[in-house]
Amino acid sequence: MADTLPVTYATPASLRRQRLVGIALMCGALICFSGLDATAKWLNRSVDPLVTVWARYMSAVILTSLVINPWTQPGFTRTRRLPLQLLRSFLVFLSTVCNFVALQYLQLVETMSIMFSTPLIVALVAGPILGEWVGARRLVAVGIGFLGVLVITRPGLGAMHPAALLSLTGAVSYAFYGITTRMLASSDSSKTTTFYSGVAGIVLMMPLLPWFWTTPPTALTWALLALTGVFGAVGHWLLILAHARAPAAILSPFIYTQIIWMLALGYIVFGDWPDAWTFLGAGIVIASGMYLLYRERARQQ
Repeated sequence: MADTLPVTYATPASLRRQRLVGIALMCGALICFSGLDATAKWLNRSVDPLVTVWARYMSAVILTSLVINPWTQPGFTRTRRLPLQLLRSFLVFLSTVCNFVALQYLQLVETMSIMFSTPLIVALVAGPILGEWVGARRLVAVGIGFLGVLVITRPGLGAMHPAALLSLTGAVSYAFYGITTRMLASSDSSKTTTFYSGVAGIVLMMPLLPWFWTTPPTALTWALLALTGVFGAVGHWLLILAHARAPAAILSPFIYTQIIWMLALGYIVFGDWPDAWTFLGAGIVIASGMYLLYRERARQQ
């Protein structure tokens, strides 16, 4: 008679523990992403924002290569959908450029509040691209969310710097980046997708580097440039670990806790405090996004 392995079942307590660990990892990832934006904003005082973009990609690729390389992961560069990989890499690159340049002129909370419109954009365009059409109630929630973005930017009133359009462009790019990531999930591994994301950014930046290069003035500036890649790589790594331990429906609402870290860093590091309109607009966008998450969870159930 063949030997059989004992079957083990996850208890409710162990599942609850796994989900709590996933939530903690998610919060850690958001702290890393907040640190990345705060560091990029601080570096804008000393170097061109595009130098920071280059450093963010270069240091992240070096760090990631210690784990993902041809010796430890043979064949990880092979992809079944190269054009889509390249498009996805360009979209996340464009989003990074727009965000880092906008941070020259906007507060951390302002850029993050606009970036919170990404789930709204995804809900709007997922229908024609992925066939995931939203119902009437979710469509109304998307419209209300975009009203929140208008409250934050207040176009035509001169209250917000034009760089807010860069943040909005970055949000649109990031939304399409998320959609292409979902399209690639069925054909390519996460290691392959991570590789193309980093290398594509370096390939795009290197030919342009001589045109905008600014020599970092101090050793601290060099260290912070390297730290941007660490924040980005570690943040994405924690995000992957979080999703391996808890469902996306549980983790997604915690994305909005990032505004707490951005608010704290903006005040402590830069002395920035948003006005009442920014708080109101951010609240509308967050409430709209939370409703979309609620409706998605109800639809799945």
